[in-house]
Amino acid sequence: MRRTFKSFFALAFVVLALASCKSIPQNPSNKNALSLWNDDAASKNALINYVKAVTDEQSPDFIPVQDRIATFDMDGTFVGELYPSYFEYNMLEYRVLEDAAYKDIAPKDVKETAQNIRDFVRGGTKLPSHFDMKHAYAAAKAYSGMTLAEFDAYVKNYGKKQANGFTGMTYGESFYKPMLEVFDYLNANGFTCYVVSGSDRFICRALTESIGIEPNHVIGMDVVLKSSKQGDEEGVNYTMAKGENIFRTDELIIKNLKTNKVKQIAQEIGKVPVLSFGNSGGDSAMHNYALGNTKYKTAAFMLIADDDAKDHANREKALALGEQWKNAGYIVISMRDDWKTIYGYNVKKTDFKF
Repeated sequence: MRRTFKSFFALAFVVLALASCKSIPQNPSNKNALSLWNDDAASKNALINYVKAVTDEQSPDFIPVQDRIATFDMDGTFVGELYPSYFEYNMLEYRVLEDAAYKDIAPKDVKETAQNIRDFVRGGTKLPSHFDMKHAYAAAKAYSGMTLAEFDAYVKNYGKKQANGFTGMTYGESFYKPMLEVFDYLNANGFTCYVVSGSDRFICRALTESIGIEPNHVIGMDVVLKSSKQGDEEGVNYTMAKGENIFRTDELIIKNLKTNKVKQIAQEIGKVPVLSFGNSGGDSAMHNYALGNTKYKTAAFMLIADDDAKDHANREKALALGEQWKNAGYIVISMRDDWKTIYGYNVKKTDFKF
C-alpha cells in the first residue's frame, strides 16, 4: 500500500509539472523584443517569422536548440565603422602616429600604413589596393610584444575616447542598439551567437565583453602567440612554466575575411550556421555557407548604411549595395527605414574633428 501511495503521488507530481510547463510561453521574452525596430520593417518581420518557424516543435522547419547557430560580422554589422573608419584602423593610426610610447620606434612600413589611414580619413585619399592585408601585417607588428592582458587594456583604454563625428558616445560604446536587441532575441529563443569578424580577435573580445558575448564565441584575425620565455622554440617543443605570460608576436596567421570566415567557422564552431548577419562583400561567403545548409531552414541578413542623418553614411552607395544584396538572396536591413535609432537617442552626429 505504501508503494502504491508513493507511485500515485509521483505520477500526480509529473502530471502537474507537465501541465505547468505547458502554461509557460515558449518565447517569454518575445513580447517586447526588437522594440527599437519599426513595426513595419520587412527585415524585422522576416526575422520574427523565421524564428517562430524554427522554434515551433510542430513546424516542419523546426531546428533543435543545439543546431540554432547564428554568426555575426562585427564592424558595420553591430559596431559602428563610420567614425570615420573601422575601430582597428583608427586605433592603429593613433598607436603609430600619436602614442608617445610607440610612435618614435614604429617601423617604416607600419608608419606608412598608419599614414595611409590618416590620409584616407582626413583627406579622402583612396586606400591602396589590398589594404586589408597591408593593415593586418602592420597591426601585427604594431602590437607585437604586448601580453594579452596589456593588449586588452590598450583596446579598452582607446575605446574610452570620444567617437569622432559624434557626441554622447565613446568608441567602446558605439554599438548599433537595434542589433543588440537581435542578440537578446536570438539568445532568448535558444540560438547560440558567434562573432566572426575581419578585425583582430582580441580587439573583438575587448569590445564585445561589455555586451556579454563570451570570448570563446569570438572569431577574428589572428597573430601567432608565444609564451614569455619560449624564445625561438616551437610551441610543440616547449613546456610553459608557471608564471609565464602569453604575448603577441608580429607573425600574422590569418586575415578573417571572405572564405577565410567559412574556414574558421568550420574549424572552430564545427556546425554550419542557420542564420548569418553582415554588411559587406567580405561577409558574402559566410552568408552563402549558411544558406547552403540543406538540413535546415536558413536566412542571411545584410545591413546597409543608408541613414545619412544619424550616421556618416553614403546613401547612394548604400542603396546600390542593397539592390546587390537582394539579388544575391540576402534580406536587407535598412538602418534608416527599419530602425528608430542607431546608437541611442542621446547620440548625435557632428562634423569630424582632426
